[in-house]
Amino acid sequence: MDNNKYYNNLAVSSAPHLVSAMDTSKTMQMVLIALVPSFLVSIYVFGMRVILLTLVCGAASVFFEWAYNKLMHKRQTVGDCSAAVTGVLIAFNVPSSFPIWMAIIGCFVAIVIVKQLYGGIGRNVVNPAITARIVLFISFATEMTTWPTPSMSSIDAATSATPLGVLGEAATLGETPDLPSNMEMFLGFIGGSMGEVSAIALLIGGLFLIWKKIISPIIPACFIGTVFVIALLYYGISGSDLGALHMAVFHVCAGGVMLGAFFMATDYVTSPIMPLGKVIMGVGCGILTMVIRLWGAYPEGVSFSILLMNILTPLIDQLCIKLTYGGAKKNEK
Repeated sequence: MDNNKYYNNLAVSSAPHLVSAMDTSKTMQMVLIALVPSFLVSIYVFGMRVILLTLVCGAASVFFEWAYNKLMHKRQTVGDCSAAVTGVLIAFNVPSSFPIWMAIIGCFVAIVIVKQLYGGIGRNVVNPAITARIVLFISFATEMTTWPTPSMSSIDAATSATPLGVLGEAATLGETPDLPSNMEMFLGFIGGSMGEVSAIALLIGGLFLIWKKIISPIIPACFIGTVFVIALLYYGISGSDLGALHMAVFHVCAGGVMLGAFFMATDYVTSPIMPLGKVIMGVGCGILTMVIRLWGAYPEGVSFSILLMNILTPLIDQLCIKLTYGGAKKNEK
């Protein structure tokens, strides 16, 4: 009697286990579609090199996943498009002038070290794209903080500072910063990583994912809301001449808040499962982001906040499951 067919029926894969027409490949394709508005704005703001860098990062990530599976004699998973999404997100997290070979290193770190060595999709403990950005920042700090001037800017220079960089430098010197308008930041006509500058483009993409039920609105709403509230309270209490409401909107639109909130903090694998856990995740990311921005030496804190909350996700899940369903009490002797 051949028992193998019975054993095969008991094979278990990583979560999610729901039977649905929306498989991993279709989900990742939806994410790629949601990133298109930001991609188009980036091309308009920073030029055609955006296309080259995005294609290289996407292709490199797919290649590294294919090569690893080939060398380790594992089932090919490049068809699920998760590697392509990771590559595009890595490209969106670096300046448009970032050297190609450095970006490829980031793709290797994300796909091979962070994802595949832990068992592939569904088993990585931290977000691959976020980790790659932090590794690239630590390894190539100069290149990661050299921001090309937007094409429509009136500044006659090859590079310019990001709004958060301007704010941080002015705070160090005790001066009033010359910040771009919130409308410029909302539209994306500012310096920064090429895929995070346009708040409206990222908002459109994020709302598309929520509409398609690809992501839950809980984490983005809690993340963005926490950043807004902390900034509103901080600048209101400090009596800043810049205006509390103005700076609250500024911190939401500046840096990687929108990109991180919609496209990286919501990662299925590295974010909590329970609704309460998602609230904790979003609020935690918002608090850590603003603590780093307001009191840290580095003007941006989104990447570090998401990475730290990724590490805490298993503990958050355990806590929320216990609070929701309770736990068995030990029998007393």
